[in-house]
Amino acid sequence: MTRLARPSQTEQRSWARQVSDVVDSVEAESAAYNQVTPPRVALYKVAVVLLTAAIGLTLVAFLRSGGNPGWILTLLRGVGLDGVAASLADALLGDGNTEFNRLVVFVVVTVFGLIVVPVLSITLILREPVRDYGLRFRGTLGSSRPYAALFAVTFPFLVLASFNGEFLARYPMYEMFPGESWWPYLWAWWALYAIQFIAIEFFFRGFMINGLKLRMGFSAVFVMVVPYTMIHFHKPMPEALAAIIGGIVLGYLSLKTRSIWWGVALHIAIAGSMDVLALTQAGPL
Repeated sequence: MTRLARPSQTEQRSWARQVSDVVDSVEAESAAYNQVTPPRVALYKVAVVLLTAAIGLTLVAFLRSGGNPGWILTLLRGVGLDGVAASLADALLGDGNTEFNRLVVFVVVTVFGLIVVPVLSITLILREPVRDYGLRFRGTLGSSRPYAALFAVTFPFLVLASFNGEFLARYPMYEMFPGESWWPYLWAWWALYAIQFIAIEFFFRGFMINGLKLRMGFSAVFVMVVPYTMIHFHKPMPEALAAIIGGIVLGYLSLKTRSIWWGVALHIAIAGSMDVLALTQAGPL
């Protein structure tokens, strides 16, 4: 029976440097925090983070559909803004470019639920600096290599997926009519799409992980992965399954770099590639 070759010392050191050292560092930080922090104080922070996450995700899930804007129209009419409500209803339900307008609502609600709500929680309830939740830039420039490697590994699978009918039916999210130019609406949608990925990375890899890591250590990554996977349930199953792996890897990297920004760049690169591949398969660029 052939015995598996043991990893070399160089490979073992590399693994320790890339993975184990990060896990050990987070666990040590968590142990030190739990040693000096009263359990009720630690539990309070966990409860605030998880309840804020539940509220933000619920708002996004139920309010982001621009095709069903009854909630906001009722709100506007309730405060006497009937004219604004009528204009918004025409923009979202009329005969103009309602597809783009609905996507604007989708992004605005996503930003509110995944950025504004957590920031209010951090500043008003936890009373902590928002920059401590993965927003640092300094020292992150040299951290791009693992993200570039992830994109290189992912891209061939994106190419294969682009031949799938379910993929082509999903992307791009902005559904262009035959003969429509990429400018201005598709380019405007891509700008909004990028903002949406800032919201997603801040919420999951910034707010949730940094809000939970002191109490839970590296386990915070796996707690975060559950709701992160669930927001992919409306997408093709392979993409939802890939979100489990991607969420763990991006969670680990956010702890390693203490920043979300390369994760944002990776998400934008992958999403942009998916849209361009789908458009390429649909016809000449």
